Amino acid sequence: MPRKIKNSVVTAKVQTTPGVDAAPTGAANAILIKDVSITALDAQNISRDVIRGSFGGSEQLVGPASVKLSYSVELAGSGTAATPPAWGVLLQGCAAGEGALTTPARVEYSPVSIGLKALTQYYYDDGVLHKLLDCMGNCTLSAKVGEIPTLAFEWTGVNGGIVTGSPSGVTYAPWKKPVPMTKANVIDIALGCTYNAGVLSGGTQYSSTGLELNFGNAVNFDAMLSSETVDITDRDSSGSIELELDATQEVALMADVVANVTRSLGIVIGTAAGNKAIVFAPNVQLVNPKKVDRNGKRLIGFDVRYVPTAAGNDEWKIVTL
Repeated sequence: MPRKIKNSVVTAKVQTTPGVDAAPTGAANAILIKDVSITALDAQNISRDVIRGSFGGSEQLVGPASVKLSYSVELAGSGTAATPPAWGVLLQGCAAGEGALTTPARVEYSPVSIGLKALTQYYYDDGVLHKLLDCMGNCTLSAKVGEIPTLAFEWTGVNGGIVTGSPSGVTYAPWKKPVPMTKANVIDIALGCTYNAGVLSGGTQYSSTGLELNFGNAVNFDAMLSSETVDITDRDSSGSIELELDATQEVALMADVVANVTRSLGIVIGTAAGNKAIVFAPNVQLVNPKKVDRNGKRLIGFDVRYVPTAAGNDEWKIVTL
C-alpha cells in the first residue's frame, strides 16, 4: 500500500544533554508543518577507486553522515501574551534566546552567541521514523502581503537511526491560527522607529510588500573519530524589502545607500493580544537598490543587512504579545 506524505509528523524538543535523545512525543512536542523535505543520509561517501585491469567504477563506502530536514511553520501567537508560541522551541535551536517578560506581557526572541541549544527531532514518514539528534538550524522569516507569515527552517542533525514507527497521541492544540498579511492586520514597515518593552513607536512609515529576515546561521556538521557534532559557528543576518516611495523619498534613500547609513526597522503583525508579533531591528543597512514593477506601479526594492550594534547579539528581535 502506498505511503502518503500527508501522513508525516514532526516532533521537536530541546535536549538537556548533548547527544542524548530528548524523546519528543506527539502529545507534547508535535510541530504543525508544511513543505517538509528530508535528506535521510547526507553522507560523505568515500570511493575505493581501485584498478582492476579494465574500465569500470568502484564501490563507495559510506563515510560520516548527517541528516538534513526542512519545513515551514506558520507564525502565530500562543493565544496568551506571556506564553511562548509553539514555534519558540524551534527558534531556540536556531541560536535564539527566549525570554518571557511582563509589563506588558510578552515573549522576546533575540540572537545569542553562547549557551546555544540543540534539539532532538523525530520525523515520522508514514511508518518510518527518522531520528535527528543535536539538531541545529537556520530560520527565514517571511511576512509578505497577501500571504501567511511563516518561519522556514533548515535543520542539520546527527543521525539517530531509522526504524519503523508511528507517533501516538498527536495534538496540535498549542498551534494557533495565524493572521494573513493584509492592511487590516499589519502596521507597515517603519524606518527610524524605536522599540521599548513591547511597543514600537516613531520613525517614518512606508507602504511596502512586507519583509524577509534570514537569520544567516552557519550550521556545520563535524565528524571526528570519537564524535559527531552539529554546531552554529557564525551568523550573518540578511533579508529584503520593497517600498512604495515618492520621488523625494527615493532620492533620499538612494543617498543613504551610497553613504552607508544604518537605521532601525520595524513592523507589527496582528492586532489582538495573544496573536500579535513585532519584528524589530535596531541597525539595518539598505543595499543593492533595484527598480520593481508591481502591477504597473514603481516600487523600490532593497536588500537588507541586519547588523549588530556595539552591544552585539541584537541584530533583530521577534516579539509576541
